[in-house]
Amino acid sequence: MTPNVLGYEWQADLDLVLRASREAGQVALQYFRKDPQVWWKDGGHSPVSAADYAANEILEGLLRSARPDYGWLSEETTDDEKRLSHETLFIVDPIDGTRAFIGGKDTWCVSVAVVHKGRPVVAALVAPALAEEFTAVQDAQATKNGAVLQIAGNREGPIQLAAPEDVIGRLPADFRPSVRRIPHVPSLAYRLAMVSDERIDGTLVLPNSHDWDLAAADLILQQAGGQLVDMDGKPLIYNRARVKQGALCAAANHVLPTLLVQLGRSRRG
Repeated sequence: MTPNVLGYEWQADLDLVLRASREAGQVALQYFRKDPQVWWKDGGHSPVSAADYAANEILEGLLRSARPDYGWLSEETTDDEKRLSHETLFIVDPIDGTRAFIGGKDTWCVSVAVVHKGRPVVAALVAPALAEEFTAVQDAQATKNGAVLQIAGNREGPIQLAAPEDVIGRLPADFRPSVRRIPHVPSLAYRLAMVSDERIDGTLVLPNSHDWDLAAADLILQQAGGQLVDMDGKPLIYNRARVKQGALCAAANHVLPTLLVQLGRSRRG
């Protein structure tokens, strides 16, 4: 187990994060399919429900009291740039997939990461409506419900790719037959987790996703044998002043180079 600079062990942080995520998930379940109150933010483009706020309150109370020296970034807490002075912080999405949650669909999750020096070192995704839990710690194996996740890299057939139809349509014509499009999954964090457990080979992420959508799933994918990168193939840096990312590609390690080449061709074309 790797000790961090504050004297804790990352495994201890995982135990904390997972416990808090489970509690937040159980609170959210109390609102699920019960028509919770909904508000609209970001100029009416993004919904937030009473469940999001309730789950955020649980997470913030448990995590910040346990690690007062950590910074904090959450979708449902007003951003405080004091976080930029912290090498280590929590990055939280109380409910990733709020639209799915409001619509009564199961594919939503609580997403919590510990980020250290710009990269995630601890991660938990808890999807209580699906009874699924994904976890990872830096330099250790990712798990789903306690079982090790390891992308095999030997599946035959077309690349199973979750992406909008118009994005698939812009891929080079000679490459498109090599791809099978997977229908949209509304939770971005959960979609990345699907790459980790080999239900899909990759997913393309449109510009303007946020750190809280990505950080936990990024580490889980990395430890399972995949990567989340920008279009130049570079890993993401978290805890910057700007919390939005550009266009991204997530895929199993054996698929990623091919996808990046073809995406590059589509941009040039």
